[in-house]
Amino acid sequence: MTITFTFDPVVDPALRDGIAQLWTDVSNAGGAVGFVPPVTVDDIRPELVRHLVAMAEGRHRLLAGRDGDGRVVACAVLAFNTHRLQKHWVWAYTVMVSPELQGRGVGRALMDALAEAARSLDGIDAIRLGCRGGHGLEHFYASCGYKEVGRVPDAIRVAPGDDRDDITMLLPLH
Repeated sequence: MTITFTFDPVVDPALRDGIAQLWTDVSNAGGAVGFVPPVTVDDIRPELVRHLVAMAEGRHRLLAGRDGDGRVVACAVLAFNTHRLQKHWVWAYTVMVSPELQGRGVGRALMDALAEAARSLDGIDAIRLGCRGGHGLEHFYASCGYKEVGRVPDAIRVAPGDDRDDITMLLPLH
């Protein structure tokens, strides 16, 4: 399956709704993208709106992946730092691949496209991302060239009695 990645796509209702549906599907499949199942598009929408506002303000940049039918099947957000001493790196947020495509190389393609997008930004030397422990995500990101640079045990409470590590990963771009 060919996925076409677009950095800074035009945000129209189809893209907005496609991301909302993707985020819902990923969350309900157990993906570690800020929600715990079950969720609906209505649960996701306020967080998506925050990203869209940040994009409109120039604080976030979107990478969207679409399949041959134009359906949003992958996405990630790059967020700029506002602190003057940290403007040389960006955060990667809301990294998602459709559950039906996981394990087929789409995640790796997304991460490669995300690194290329970050390299296109003036003055950006690295990407940092946080991931939730308990899913083995740190191993996937390590296979994409990221290094674990920090871990806070039990920092993410998924449910009472289910605390997960908050893992920080870094990808130098040079």
